Order: sequence, then structure tokens, then C-alpha cells
Amino acid sequence: MPEIKERLQKAGINIIMSYIEKDPEKNLEKLLDGFDLFSNGSFAVQRKYFRKFLIDNPDSNWRKLAMRVLKEMHPRVLNKLVANFFLNANMIGWKKQEELRNKYNCNIPWAILLDPTSACNLHCTGCWAAEYGNRLNLSYEDIDSIIRQGKELGVYFYIYTGGEPLVRKKDIIRLCEEHDDCIFLSFTNGTLIDEAFANAMLRVGNFIPAISVEGFEEATDGRRGAGTFEKATGAMEILRSKRLPFGISACYTSQNLESITSEAFYDQTVAWGAYFIWYFHYMPVGKDAVPELMLTPEQREYIYHKIREYRQTKPIFGMDFQNDGEFTKGCIAGGRRYLHINANGDVDPCVFIHFSDSNIHEKTLLESLRSPLFQAYHDNQPFNDNHLRPCPMLENPEILERIVKQTNAKSTDLEAPESAEALCGRCKAYAANWKPTAEKLWTASHPAKSK
Repeated sequence: MPEIKERLQKAGINIIMSYIEKDPEKNLEKLLDGFDLFSNGSFAVQRKYFRKFLIDNPDSNWRKLAMRVLKEMHPRVLNKLVANFFLNANMIGWKKQEELRNKYNCNIPWAILLDPTSACNLHCTGCWAAEYGNRLNLSYEDIDSIIRQGKELGVYFYIYTGGEPLVRKKDIIRLCEEHDDCIFLSFTNGTLIDEAFANAMLRVGNFIPAISVEGFEEATDGRRGAGTFEKATGAMEILRSKRLPFGISACYTSQNLESITSEAFYDQTVAWGAYFIWYFHYMPVGKDAVPELMLTPEQREYIYHKIREYRQTKPIFGMDFQNDGEFTKGCIAGGRRYLHINANGDVDPCVFIHFSDSNIHEKTLLESLRSPLFQAYHDNQPFNDNHLRPCPMLENPEILERIVKQTNAKSTDLEAPESAEALCGRCKAYAANWKPTAEKLWTASHPAKSK
């Protein structure tokens, strides 16, 4: 019966999308009606906001973004995105995840990040991945098994990190074909995207790149190497010409903050054709970490306000991995919403926290989620009632130290294993300095919760 219901849902979505393709402006509300119909009452808050900003406010930047997506994206890819991301990964997948969270009393992720390879063709300043070399890879069979196990848990969203994932182009496309019901996103430097790969993306329809830049040419090439910006923007032009979706990934540091949050840069991301921009806070991870790249409290407060401002004015979706803990009720790692599997098969709670007590070559995905380390995440989340201090490493370093010690988790740094004390030691001054500002911002936006 569930299978029949899901087939009917997908058939209904296909009918609705046929109307959308004919006249997006007129039929957008039909798409929202379809989501209401298939949601079984879930995601009520999200659906309310969709209507508020897409229907009730026709001049809003969100409406403009929706029209960009519906008019500019290739219909085949748009249909696959709606079916795999909105229907499978959210409406169908979320229900199953919730059932299993209750059944096993552990975290079940919404998304799984994994490193197909440790290899990368660049050596970016402050990036731990560049330290690992090209020695390690998850085999095609490894990744296929992870995805199959994930789907049994209701997970239909998979994100590739690295290394440079597109070193494994052929396997990535093959996995898109094999798992046609999933959506795949990849963080990439973009330098390996060419016409042939873009054509393969168009054919499968369920792969979306997030291309990393540090702002404009000087800032990007300064961290990533001469010529990187030109190659990345060239990749964007190829993708845009084929009406393929992509986004921008940007790591903000004390040195590039103004470059990647300027209005000129935001407008340029729209001009490039990106639909989203995903911001990450610099984390002092690995033997080549540069603590000086961490933000001052004043800089972090600036970006907190700036991204929220653009979120209400620019036709592109901006996400702030660190400061948006406010909307996710704290840390989403440890399988609460996602986990990370490195190229050695180690199951880390977070892409930024390289400690583990599980490996996919020794445990199933569910066994890893029920391991002492992941159970400690489950039992201790949120790590702080102030969700502007969500991370057990960056803002609450004493907690990560305690959890690693209690669970006997080991460092999964592939080149220079480090202790939790050493890693967290680089965060203690930052955490103390950020706390007063975080408390001020939290009190201003959540006065009732701060009493």
C-alpha cells in the first residue's frame, strides 16, 4: 500500500508540473496545492511561509527566485528536482526517518555527506582535505552500499565533499543513474566541469554542483591558485547555457568576509545563474589550520545581519551553516540531520569534526548511528540553549572534549591525527569571545526564551 500511494503522489506531481511548465506565473499556486495535498499535514510551517512569500507577496524576492527556477531551469531537471528533493527526500523520506528515530531512539539523518576520494587538484589555504593526498577512495560499491542503506532509513539526499569529488566523474554519473530516486549535490571547485560532464548532468537530471569561490578573482585565486576563478566561472557559463541548476559555496574567513558578502558579489552570483549560496564558517581543523582566519565577534555579527538582509532582498537562497543554527534548533550533526563519511570509510559526526568510533567497512549505517559517539550526540543535543552557539567544537569546545573522551572515539585525520584537546584548544578563545555577542543577538530575537 505505501508503494501504491507513493506512485500516485509522483503521478500527481508530474501532472502538476505539466501545468507549471505551460504557465509558471499562473500555475505556481497549483504546485503549492499539490504539496499541501501530499504532505499529510507535515511541514505546516514551511508550507505557510511558501504561500506567504510566493503567493501573497507577488513582488517579493522569493517569488522572483521561484520564477527564476520555474522559467530558467531545464524542465527535465526541474521535474526530477521536485520529485526527488521535495517529494522523496522530504515528504516521503522524513516520515520514515521519524518512525525510525522513535523506534531506535537514535538520530536518523536527512542527508548523508560522503567523500568519494581524498584526491584534489588544488591546494587551498587552510583546507584539511589538501593534506590527505590521493591515496584514499570509497569504491563505487562502497558508495552504492551507503546509498542503499540510507534509502532503507528514508534518506534520499546525498552530498559529496572531498577532496574534489569530480575526480570521480564517471562513478558519480553512474550512481545518479542507479539511484534515480535520489538527489545528489556536490561541493566542487568547478575546474573539472566541462561540456561532456554537463551533458551527462542534463541526461540524469539529479546532480547539482555547489561551486566554491572566495569572492571575485583576486580573493579566489589568492586562496585556491591562479586561474581557478576563471575556470570556475567558465563552468558556471556552461551550466547556465544548458539550463542546469547550480549554487555557490563560500567559506567566510577574517580575510575574505567583505569580499563574499558585498552587494556586488551577491548580485554577481545571481548574474552567474546560481540559485543558492551556501556559506560556511572557517574551522581551524587539521595540521595546516590557520586560527587567524577565524572571525572576530564583530565580523560574525556583521555576517549574521548581512545574510539575513540579502535573504529578504535578493532572488537567491542564502544559507549560513553556522548562524542558521537558530532555525535548526542547534547542531544538526551526529546524524540529527546529517553525518559525514570520509574516503577511508570512517563515519564522522560532522564534516568539520574528524573523530569516529565506526567505519562502514565494519558496521552498517544504522549500527554506526547507534554507536556510543553518535548516541552521545543524540543524548546531548542541543549542545547549547542559545542556538547561535550550536557547535560542540567551535562554540562549546569543552563538550566535544568530553564526548570524545567518554566514547573513546579516535581521530580520523588521515595525515596527522590530533587529540580533541588540541583541536578544541584552538577554539576556546573564540568561543569565549563570541559568547557575549551571541547572547545579545539571541536575547534580541528570542526574548521569551532568554528569561
